[in-house]
Amino acid sequence: METVLITGGTGFIGEALTQLLTEHGYHVIVLSRQPHAHTNSANNLLTYAHWDVRQQAIDLAAVQAADFIVHLAGANVAGHRWTSAYKKEIVDSRVQSSQLLFNTLQQHPNKVRKFISASATGYYGENHNGLPPFTEMDPPATDFLGNTCQTWEAGALQMEQLDKKVVIFRTGIALNKNGGALKEFYKPLQFGFATILGSGEQWVSWIHLHDLVRLYFNAIVNPGLTGIFNAVAPKPVQHKDLIMTMAKVAKGKSFISVHVPAFALKLGLGEMSTEVLKSVNASCQKIQDTGFQFSYPEIGAAMEQLLQ
Repeated sequence: METVLITGGTGFIGEALTQLLTEHGYHVIVLSRQPHAHTNSANNLLTYAHWDVRQQAIDLAAVQAADFIVHLAGANVAGHRWTSAYKKEIVDSRVQSSQLLFNTLQQHPNKVRKFISASATGYYGENHNGLPPFTEMDPPATDFLGNTCQTWEAGALQMEQLDKKVVIFRTGIALNKNGGALKEFYKPLQFGFATILGSGEQWVSWIHLHDLVRLYFNAIVNPGLTGIFNAVAPKPVQHKDLIMTMAKVAKGKSFISVHVPAFALKLGLGEMSTEVLKSVNASCQKIQDTGFQFSYPEIGAAMEQLLQ
């Protein structure tokens, strides 16, 4: 039985990945600051172990048991207004956690073969209509998220110094009805409003949670898969089309579309509004060229599965 160590395993991506892995017979160890709070799990292939990034503390036995590490941990980028303090937390939570794992693997014998890390399409800048989709070879943006993703990925890539294979997924908007952006988009719809942010013409590179989890699973079961990949569906959509598709699937015709102007978003969200309004069209051709097939390549089928 192979063992997968997951950081950020209590988030909606981590929980879905844990379920898929244990269904296929993998032993999963989830790192948590409060492992005893999760000991009531009925899944005998799932255990929890302690780590504390700020204290640079980690359960060594858990690391040494792992054949693979999936690194999802990091403060929620959209969790709070981007104050100077929260921006520091966003960066530190990624840098310090990667460094803790690197130091542990460097200083102690282990059997980890592959390190699989999250990143984000926030790595890229903006591309509007007429510009080609971003590929993994494009340079990073020079804004806050671009710099954060660069640092985040550097923490993963240093694992190659320890002869570990590395896979990095630059993830778009992960769609799941119980968390993330879709949950927030859906909230006004409960009151009959389909809320379109800004002009609505900004491109959104999205991915169904089912496909995202399958990408991570594929990175584990496919020993030859290494490198950086955009984790996005083949068919990006403009923001207004995402919102209207969601509304039609969930409410039929029983809703009113409402635009929230860019200036109002800037007042309400501050610097973070730039990411909400940014147009990002990223290509998934590289991962498709490895043979990966998406279950939900189009937004309509994805929304129907999520909401009906």
